[in-house]
Amino acid sequence: MKVAVFSTHKFERDYLISANNNRHELKFLESVLSEDTADLAAGHIAVSIFVNDHASAPVLEKLKKFGVNFLVLRCAGFNNVDLQAASRLGLRIARVPDYSPHAIAEHTIALILALNRKLVRAHNRIMEQNFSLDGLVGFDTVEKTVGIIGTGKIGALVAKIMHGFGCRILAFDPVPDESLVNQFHVTYTDCDTLCRESDIITLHAPLTEASKYLIDSDCIATMKKGVMLINTSRGKLVNTKAVIDGLKDGKIGYFGMDVYEEEDGLFFEDHSEDILLDDTIARLMVFQNVLITSHQAFLTETALRNIADATVYNIDCFENGSSSGNEILSYGAASQKSSSHKRFSP
Repeated sequence: MKVAVFSTHKFERDYLISANNNRHELKFLESVLSEDTADLAAGHIAVSIFVNDHASAPVLEKLKKFGVNFLVLRCAGFNNVDLQAASRLGLRIARVPDYSPHAIAEHTIALILALNRKLVRAHNRIMEQNFSLDGLVGFDTVEKTVGIIGTGKIGALVAKIMHGFGCRILAFDPVPDESLVNQFHVTYTDCDTLCRESDIITLHAPLTEASKYLIDSDCIATMKKGVMLINTSRGKLVNTKAVIDGLKDGKIGYFGMDVYEEEDGLFFEDHSEDILLDDTIARLMVFQNVLITSHQAFLTETALRNIADATVYNIDCFENGSSSGNEILSYGAASQKSSSHKRFSP
């Protein structure tokens, strides 16, 4: 089957080729799917997209016109897909619901530790032959309170790891995980209490209409002075300008982010020769207590292999007329294998 693979990156190409094993005709495209690039899918039965591709109604209508019947996502989230339009057009859609929760959980911990112990600043000093320790004081994580918003697979792993550090764990999720309560002494509470009592707050919730800008100026105002805030989930869970205000007045002592509400056209690209036009992220980059990674949390060998295997499996099942179990069945609903999307609706 002919498949147009949009937003192909060097880091994933070999994994897709290996998983495919010459079964399907994959056309690798570096272009992001949009109204302007949809014609590149002409003559293909299926289209594969990534997190920053655009699958709006006009784009889907073009794809259908070009003969595309199947949209296969190489990611878990599908906020970039107009599911209502896809349903109307008769397009089938499948995703990769679970590729490596460990990768994202471990990256979350890496951000927490690097921010706390100021590892980036320390490394940069050493490279300049500055071996002083002034300004590098951190804190012991033991007995600190960690607030976890969303305890699906990723949030649960973060709870397990931080419990190992000797932290008190608070959690907010409409569907409490009793195994976390029993094994790791997690205390479920409301979001306001979590934000008010936590020293470290980390986000692991999907983006819904209800969770958009969950972290805004009002929420930040309730937090402890000097709180650490981590987002490795969805960019629009956080109002970035409100975070900047919190950093400026000292309410937020540390901010680590792997996702950004305006990352489209910015993340996954080399802009080292460009003038950065995004004033918001440019402002964030000047804070020494901010650590930014470019949607990197998922990027492990295991995750890339699992994404490629699941993507090709989804294509195989579509071609064979069978169900992979990874289909997005209808507007606003995912398959029963969905993890965080069905759990969290604040």
